Amino acid sequence: MIHNNKAFLIFVCQVTFAQYNLQIPKSYIAYKTTEKITIDGFHNEAIWNRVPWSSSFVDIEGSDIPIYDTRVKMIWDDIYFYILGTLEAPHIWGDIQKKDAIIYHNNDFEVFIDPDNNGHTYYEIEINALNTIWDLFLTKPYRESSQSALNDWDANGLKSAIQIDGSLNNSEDIDRKWLVEMAIPWKVFKTAYFQNNIPSDSFWRINFSRVNWEHEVINGKYQRKKDKKGRFLPEKNWVWSPHGEVNMHQPEKWGYVFFSTKKIIDTVSFEIPNDEKIKWMLFEVYRKQKQYFAKHKEWSTSLKKIKAEKVLVLGEEIYPKLDSHDLGYNVIVKSPFTGNLIIIKEDGELVVKQN
Repeated sequence: MIHNNKAFLIFVCQVTFAQYNLQIPKSYIAYKTTEKITIDGFHNEAIWNRVPWSSSFVDIEGSDIPIYDTRVKMIWDDIYFYILGTLEAPHIWGDIQKKDAIIYHNNDFEVFIDPDNNGHTYYEIEINALNTIWDLFLTKPYRESSQSALNDWDANGLKSAIQIDGSLNNSEDIDRKWLVEMAIPWKVFKTAYFQNNIPSDSFWRINFSRVNWEHEVINGKYQRKKDKKGRFLPEKNWVWSPHGEVNMHQPEKWGYVFFSTKKIIDTVSFEIPNDEKIKWMLFEVYRKQKQYFAKHKEWSTSLKKIKAEKVLVLGEEIYPKLDSHDLGYNVIVKSPFTGNLIIIKEDGELVVKQN
């Protein structure tokens, strides 16, 4: 029986992903602006009023609804990627003032950016209510190496500002929200001197996180709350695009931001490309190999052994090829949608060979 109905294909796609407990990533269209943007946290420019807010953040596991609302807006020009975040909070506090300290030990706002969508080589920027920055580059996710973070990387030229609707570090009143405004230069994401890396009418993988701690007030000062044994209570992780588990360092689960060159009044639509859905399923093969390795101390040389000899994407049955070698493996798929070869390696790096 042949189905040509688009709704049916979407249904098949969602059912298949549900079998693997996969969250469908969020998407957002960021419009280009010619308006001069002043980074002051006030977002007075007309363009900020014309572009939509993202959907509200959810718990990273995708189940609980956060008690405080968080949303973002994005725009861009030929120099900067602009981000505006609004974070509801009845108590706004922070005490970390040293750059590149562990900012998430305060309540914070975090940006994750993977320009080349290869599951490796991505960027993270964290900021607290004091406008203290931690910027770092990761060669690969922590699941592959605990030494993958390069804290010496600097987002040179980054502009940021905080505005507080309430008061900072005043435990005697109730606050309303704090706003983050950022301008990140495109040049900080370059991997070659002459590279033109501005993503005009294309997408990057991006996600946002908000870390929120339970607090207590000691001698008039806010602190992270501890249990009876003196251990810090676990933080809340609220994100734009949920992961299904508490781990932000999974670039394959981040959202899709499409950078449109069209005017806001134009009708612009963005659909996640079908090849991306193949990548999601390849990461499930990768995870099954991880589980097999943890049990047997070697990679499986058979996809049938790990029940990954076939994947279903948008009604298409796809049969991956496993290429084992001395140091690991490659799983290779030829896309029925584009003819591209999509490859995932044993360390989770994606490679796409264009048709």
